[in-house]
Amino acid sequence: WGILFSHPRDFTPVCTTELGRAAKLAPEFSKRNVKMIALSIDSVQDHLSWCKDINAYNGEQPAEKLPFPIIADKNRELA
Repeated sequence: WGILFSHPRDFTPVCTTELGRAAKLAPEFSKRNVKMIALSIDSVQDHLSWCKDINAYNGEQPAEKLPFPIIADKNRELA
């Protein structure tokens, strides 16, 4: 199984809380062999900053990494 999160823009409140909750639940999804990935129209650099924000929202140390990747779609070719 897989979960694709598609987001219109980094740093939007609903997207941040959704990915934050998904990051918290990642170990449970992993136990069930579910792969997670996100897509957003911003750049990789923006995604790295957003990951810090998501981790801070979760009450964790701001880090540029989540337990799943975020695809950069800056040119909106995938979206």
